[in-house]
Amino acid sequence: MKKIKPEEIWSYLDDHILIDVRSPAEFAHAHVPNAMSLPLFNDAERAQVGTIYKQQSPEAALLKGLDFVGAKMSGFIKKANKWSPNRKVIVQCWRGGKRSGSMAWLLQFAGFEVVTVAGGYKAYRQHVLQQFNNQKLKLIVIGGKTGSGKTAILKELKSLGEQVIDLEALAHHKGSAFGWIGENKQPSSEQFDNHLFDVFRQLDPTKRVWIENESRSIGTVFIQQSFWQQMKSAPIIHIELPFEERVNHLVSVYAQTQIEDLCLSFEKITKKLGYENTQKAIELVKNEQFEAAAAIALKYYDKTYNFGFDLLPIDQKYIVEVSKFDPQTTANLLIEEAQSSIY
Repeated sequence: MKKIKPEEIWSYLDDHILIDVRSPAEFAHAHVPNAMSLPLFNDAERAQVGTIYKQQSPEAALLKGLDFVGAKMSGFIKKANKWSPNRKVIVQCWRGGKRSGSMAWLLQFAGFEVVTVAGGYKAYRQHVLQQFNNQKLKLIVIGGKTGSGKTAILKELKSLGEQVIDLEALAHHKGSAFGWIGENKQPSSEQFDNHLFDVFRQLDPTKRVWIENESRSIGTVFIQQSFWQQMKSAPIIHIELPFEERVNHLVSVYAQTQIEDLCLSFEKITKKLGYENTQKAIELVKNEQFEAAAAIALKYYDKTYNFGFDLLPIDQKYIVEVSKFDPQTTANLLIEEAQSSIY
């Protein structure tokens, strides 16, 4: 049976389905993007087999595993048939051992064309981290105070044929204390890494790549250290947009949000806003005076942003001034600045 290296997975995915046979909990924590979960054992079964392996013997664990798997075998084949009509699959477990080997044997016996991943998911993760360490991108960071519309500008840049990485979309979070509103559940940091790498690997390293300025933490996830260092050393183009325009943009984004969610987000930054400002902002939100509430939040976020921006070396930062919130026009201005001043 053919084994492939982790870096070969993507060349097979044009006509193969990637099947991950680890337990549901392992898969839920992190997996290769677009992999299908077909667990050999459920979480309780995996724990029981592991205990028998440690306390009795590998042979006893194998027999218990066979007891669990026997009744499921036809179901495995039916699911694989449904996912892969052409009957071509890649099978992966944690280390490329017994679990993937067992499923691969079964599917091959059922007539599938099967390859396995040497070293399993563990080897894939090592490859991901190694690539973040080794592959350097021509990043340009889009900076700007809260409400500058950086995410909207990224989308415009992409529509203009530029390479972009949208970290907030991958993290399911907009970055601030309000960033969780309207988003799906965040992935684990490891799964965020995997999704980021899925974008990273498809980029042309000889061409510039645009990315939004972020803290290392985006909600509950953390940007991988090596990639974070690339971001921090990259040139940053700061978008200077008037305060009123930023207030109006934030209101357009959050005005349809549940009042309770906005109030909860203000409560999260009470220590930073101060008790009186927080209570005032909450009262304004309850009265649907969103512009005034947004102005209170912006004064805090502006101070934080200014502090970090001022610390950057002068030759690392560039400024583009715009008078109106207009992502398309701003995107074109950013490209002009990059071409003339950066690369």
